[in-house]
Amino acid sequence: MWPRLVASKILRKTLGSNNFVADFPSGFEDSSLELPSLDGASEYNPKSISTDHKESKNYKVFVSTWNVGGVSPTDDLDMEDFQDTQNNAPCDIYVFGFQEVVPLRAANILGYEEGKICMKWNSLIRKTLNKNTCGAEHDFRCLISKQMVGILISVWVRTDLLSFVRGPSVSCVGCGIMGCLGNKGSVSVRFRLHETSFCFVCSHLASGRRLGDEKLRNSNVADILSRTSFPRGPTLDFPKKILDHDRVIFLGDLNYRISLPEDEIRLLVEKEEWDILLGNDQLKQETRDGEAFEGWHEGVINFAPTYKYNFNSDTYYGTIDGGRKDQKKRAPAWCDRIMWFGEGLKQHLYTRNESKLSDHRPVKAVFTTQVEVLHTVEGFQGFFLSQSFDFKPIKDDNGS
Repeated sequence: MWPRLVASKILRKTLGSNNFVADFPSGFEDSSLELPSLDGASEYNPKSISTDHKESKNYKVFVSTWNVGGVSPTDDLDMEDFQDTQNNAPCDIYVFGFQEVVPLRAANILGYEEGKICMKWNSLIRKTLNKNTCGAEHDFRCLISKQMVGILISVWVRTDLLSFVRGPSVSCVGCGIMGCLGNKGSVSVRFRLHETSFCFVCSHLASGRRLGDEKLRNSNVADILSRTSFPRGPTLDFPKKILDHDRVIFLGDLNYRISLPEDEIRLLVEKEEWDILLGNDQLKQETRDGEAFEGWHEGVINFAPTYKYNFNSDTYYGTIDGGRKDQKKRAPAWCDRIMWFGEGLKQHLYTRNESKLSDHRPVKAVFTTQVEVLHTVEGFQGFFLSQSFDFKPIKDDNGS
């Protein structure tokens, strides 16, 4: 008990910081800023905006998760196919979740994040998203980017939507060593677009395929849902907990495995017997039994398990026969998942990408979402640039 309390006290600033990196709104000369969440005073009064008439608009949301295995991206990494920007109309919101952006060694777990790797990933994302846009109003800006040890989430929106965004905030929960360190856990972001609130939870849950390890993952999920907390905002009208939001998406390396002998798993994967394997998928079993993610939704999985591959290879790690007896073979599994809660989201794509950068394959999804829009929206842009945001330049020694 005492070690957890001491560690939590020491690391509270690092794990619980509400600061995050974002782009300056259009019109500012600098390229990025650090924003505190909306917990200060504001002159904004929502009653000053007419609520006589509301309508619904549909927006497209891209969501991805990728455990990059501590591998830094190369400058020429091709992310166009991964970001689904080559042959399809661009989405309005892009959410990129990463795990293990740094190796999970003691120095990185206990040390202060420098943010260099965050800047590198965001630079690649920006370059790809804005490669084929027509005009500044159709460019994408980073709304929120936040790193906790190896977990990184980066949210991008079209420039012309920024003035309709309110209350961006982050909340970090460490579930790793001693139950509080950030080698496992979540980074959650929230904001309100027009009159609809969004929450995206990027997570990395407990690993292991021993009997009972799935219960540790269930416990991580429960911790994340209970401990994540956002400020209510100056007018106390912003949601505080994850499930209080209108649109909620949970993404990450959830680490749930397949409850079958390893040899059988490998044979079934070779035969592409996805239905049999998914019938023994721990996440689906735990959800059916009401042990985790009760009431949540997941799209149909019709792609191969995303873990564990040899680096820069199409072959799964380990073999059925041969190899060292003490070698951890790590049977294939669908560790990387995207789930959602509540109404107002419709999934159109759920698939994996074939990048060989790490031992995981990235997973991506595309949704359409209904957003409630006020007929009169005067004043939103003024609020977005109000003193509540208190723009501050990024310090050289501050992580994202």
